[in-house]
Amino acid sequence: MAYIKTKFINFHQIDIKVLLAVLAIIAGTMGFILIAGFVTSGSSDIIDMKILKAFRYSDNLARPIGPRWLFEMMRDITALGGATVIFLITFLVIGYFILQKEYNVVILVLAAFIGGVIMDFELKELFGRIRPEFIPRLIPEISFSFPSGHSMMSAIIYLSLAAIIARIQKRRREKIYIIAIALFLSFIIGISRVYLGAHYPTDVLGGWSLGLAWAALCWLVAWYISQRNPGESI
Repeated sequence: MAYIKTKFINFHQIDIKVLLAVLAIIAGTMGFILIAGFVTSGSSDIIDMKILKAFRYSDNLARPIGPRWLFEMMRDITALGGATVIFLITFLVIGYFILQKEYNVVILVLAAFIGGVIMDFELKELFGRIRPEFIPRLIPEISFSFPSGHSMMSAIIYLSLAAIIARIQKRRREKIYIIAIALFLSFIIGISRVYLGAHYPTDVLGGWSLGLAWAALCWLVAWYISQRNPGESI
């Protein structure tokens, strides 16, 4: 009876995780569609501009609020979601899992990364939203604005890696801590994009939504593979 009870509890826990992943996919996708609708119709422009201006001094829009060290901190934080850092983290992690012969994990991380890059490029071209122009940008940017690639890719990569690492942890509090770190990193990176004037708030919200949905989908695929092939770790 104890064995049967243990198996039942584990199965129940897996069901909850799968349900949460499915909900994240649905919520993230619907959230992105809703935000994209606001962006294309222009109905979000006023609130976008108000929030951006809230991060600047009213008498000098070229000056961000707060002390100098806050600007420098935001500039460093935003780099955590940049192409160079995301690329390095992704392929250093891939190299590690290749050494461990965890080829399913390698495929999963590659799929998350490549899929995210393709979505970022194609969606920016599709929407063609110009970056904020009514306030000076504090860092140079040349691509289109919607969705925020920093926000989306940080959500995809950090959440995907956190989910992989959390799977091998035994205690729940460690799993929660790891996922919380990934969410926190994605959050502060998104905030830094608005603070620096590189993106509208809706760009960041769109990036978070799509990144969450894609990361959850990748986790769901990993879970499905692990159920089909119990002897293979992923």
